[in-house]
Amino acid sequence: MATQRYHIEYAPSAIDDLRSLPKREAEQILRKVQRLEAGLHGNIKRLQNADVAFRLRMGDYRVLFDVVGDKILIQSVGHRKDIYE
Repeated sequence: MATQRYHIEYAPSAIDDLRSLPKREAEQILRKVQRLEAGLHGNIKRLQNADVAFRLRMGDYRVLFDVVGDKILIQSVGHRKDIYE
């Protein structure tokens, strides 16, 4: 059975979020996000009553994203205490 391949795009707000993070954490998050191209694997949870559909957990950081067809749109990235506000 073939797994779905995704194309990843970043919203301008997500790019700003990544630039504001420490370099080490930003690089780790980018590597984890790149793995999503091969399929929705990892610590992913569908969000209820939120503006975005999914979140990817990476330590104390969260990546909020939507899936539209074969495209993953990264909406925002941030520390878990700040990201849901």
